[in-house]
Amino acid sequence: MIDGVKIVPLRQIVDERGKIMHMMKATDEHFQGFGEIYFSCSWPGAVKAWHIHRTMTISNAVISGRAKLVMYDLREDSPTRGELQEVFLGEDNYVLVQMPPGIANGYKAYGDKMVVLANCANEPHDPDEIVRLDPFTTEIPYDWSLRHG
Repeated sequence: MIDGVKIVPLRQIVDERGKIMHMMKATDEHFQGFGEIYFSCSWPGAVKAWHIHRTMTISNAVISGRAKLVMYDLREDSPTRGELQEVFLGEDNYVLVQMPPGIANGYKAYGDKMVVLANCANEPHDPDEIVRLDPFTTEIPYDWSLRHG
């Protein structure tokens, strides 16, 4: 695991009418403050990467569909610098993945329907705070293609 990344199992309350999907509340141990929440939606096979936040902590959960979230530690002072971590999240694994600043991250939608990924960030979006890299850059040693075996 990448140092500072938290994976928090999330609670769902299901009954015959549907369900409630908890994500985060101010009393949670991992709550870092509230800046904004938004939803990133992607069709199966789409890759949205790489994003590197300079100061923002992000907390992702997939509320519909399935996504492979990939993180790469770029932090100079991190004991896990240069490590990759994948988390498969969504309908089969309803969890919150919280990432501190300095982690390159992105996701690939998979399965048979649109992914809806919620991001609860601890500060509002600022275009000068984020660094974006091409999903297929050679700066990050990751191949987004489907692996068999």
